[in-house]
Amino acid sequence: MSDEFDINDVRRRMQGAVASLKNDLSGLRTGRASASLVEPITVEAYGAAMPMNQVATISVPEPRLLSVQVWDRGMVGAVEKAIRESDLGLNPQTEGQVIRLRIPEMNEQRRKEMVKVAHKYAEEARIAIRHVRRDGLDTLKKLEKDGLLSQDDEKRQAADVQKVTDEHVAEVDQVVAAKEKEIMQV
Repeated sequence: MSDEFDINDVRRRMQGAVASLKNDLSGLRTGRASASLVEPITVEAYGAAMPMNQVATISVPEPRLLSVQVWDRGMVGAVEKAIRESDLGLNPQTEGQVIRLRIPEMNEQRRKEMVKVAHKYAEEARIAIRHVRRDGLDTLKKLEKDGLLSQDDEKRQAADVQKVTDEHVAEVDQVVAAKEKEIMQV
């Protein structure tokens, strides 16, 4: 066994890809209001791009309504502009420092578009997992080439890397299937 190869590091990096996918999917609309829908939106604030939750409080007063309470009165226009340009199909209504976002009913076509976006995110996660697998296998081959790992150990650990890869790809498939079911639910 080598000190330079750690299957747990491979597992941790693959888990990061799955966590990133879950974060991306949380921002996809399902027809219900959710604060995570607008949290990833970045706002031009004070000369920098900031996440929405760093310039406003996001709440869900009703199932089909989001309320964005902007902290700085001067930022209301920038927050409103960021929401309009976010491709979420939301139309902000401003009342002082509060921006209200009605979540429209999703029609069948819009639901299918959201499912496509979810699958695109899932494919990006699978690609990230395969990159981690490739890095792990490259490390193993290098260790074997340098004589720090026997051929049998290299093959055994390569099989472990593949097993971990398969587990994480299956997890990505489960997560995206659950999100697809949630999106298509009327």
